[in-house]
Amino acid sequence: MPSDERPSFPHRRGLIIVMTLATAYVASHFFRASNVTIGLDLMRDLAIGPEALGGLTGAFFFGFAAMQIPCGFFFDRFGPRRTVTGMLVLATIGGIVFTLAPTWPILLTGRTLMGAGFGVMLIGSMVVISRWFPPDRFSTLTAMVLSIGLVGNLVATTPLAWASEAVGWRSVFAAAVLFTALATIAVWIVVRDAPPGHPFLARTPEPSREMLQGLIEVLRNPRLKFILALNFCHYACTFTVQGLWGGPYLREVHGLSAIEAGNVLFAAVIAYQAGMLFFGPLDRVLDTRKRIAIGGTLVMISILALLAVPTRLPAWVAIAAMIAVGFFSACSTMVMTHGRGIIPDRLIGRGMATINTSVMFGVACMQTLSGIVVGAFEPLADGARSGTAYRALFGVLAVVLTVALAVYSRSEDVKPSDQMRAVKQEG
Repeated sequence: MPSDERPSFPHRRGLIIVMTLATAYVASHFFRASNVTIGLDLMRDLAIGPEALGGLTGAFFFGFAAMQIPCGFFFDRFGPRRTVTGMLVLATIGGIVFTLAPTWPILLTGRTLMGAGFGVMLIGSMVVISRWFPPDRFSTLTAMVLSIGLVGNLVATTPLAWASEAVGWRSVFAAAVLFTALATIAVWIVVRDAPPGHPFLARTPEPSREMLQGLIEVLRNPRLKFILALNFCHYACTFTVQGLWGGPYLREVHGLSAIEAGNVLFAAVIAYQAGMLFFGPLDRVLDTRKRIAIGGTLVMISILALLAVPTRLPAWVAIAAMIAVGFFSACSTMVMTHGRGIIPDRLIGRGMATINTSVMFGVACMQTLSGIVVGAFEPLADGARSGTAYRALFGVLAVVLTVALAVYSRSEDVKPSDQMRAVKQEG
């Protein structure tokens, strides 16, 4: 689009659309993170072990990952509005199944459906941001979406612990399902695929063969594999702590109550939100994405290595480590933004979906693996897992993240200044 025809930025209508998607994204974060608070309750109520809990938690992300590539096609062919609305309907159905499920297999089915349905939220938001705003605003607005979505993580900590003790987790989940249904309606009413005059609105839909060729073009990008390596492991390692075992670790190793552990996790999510606001615009300040991602990831590895030391840490150190994990894990937004920089606009849906597939498939694998690692150690007399089991888990996470960072370090940086120069030349 010629520069004199571009809508002014930031585009007010675009901001309203992004805010609507971000609000719907809250439900995704609540459901994905809830097991860190109610995990021990699920194990007790359903008489399952850590392996089953890990599988149940990972099911959300297997469903999430499975829908990334198909939804990438849907975004490029049908646009975000219809794609996100349709998939949120599926997520609502999955939430109903999970809330009413009497047994573990049905819980697993409901959680898988929720993961598949919510799998469109982040990529849908990124596609909208790419079409409504200039490239140098992508990281900041993506961080804003993630920060708002993290309200769901906040609700999944202390508020969920309180509410579960008061009315039971099923009643809380019923309220969350209602919120998801209302958000689905809001997305259909408010969201628009692109601003007036954008080429997407005048496009001729690609035939299926050409769409497949576009996906192959994305996969053949020689710079993609380095980004996929860190994307596969980064969020997987941090969310295994924040979204599954952080709460049980604080309760079983350091003796915190459910509410106290929820308070720590609440603080960790606040730290994550602060990290998003910190890391989001940092690429424009430092004019780099790769170096920011490497620096933040090195800190994450150091924290996980600290948690893995073969001695019992003081409780305050473990609590501080959990909160620090929250803040520095936000550097993952730079890896996603780095990936966006290597994808041409015409392939944005398929490209970002491919990148996010690696993220969520990594989480699914790591959640499942984590249950196996923790379950490999004999429980204590009271049924709790030992500190050794958790230290082994943190050690595995540190090693995995170190290997991924070594691969990513070979990537070529994509600087915001270079992208903006390219946009001006096109204009």
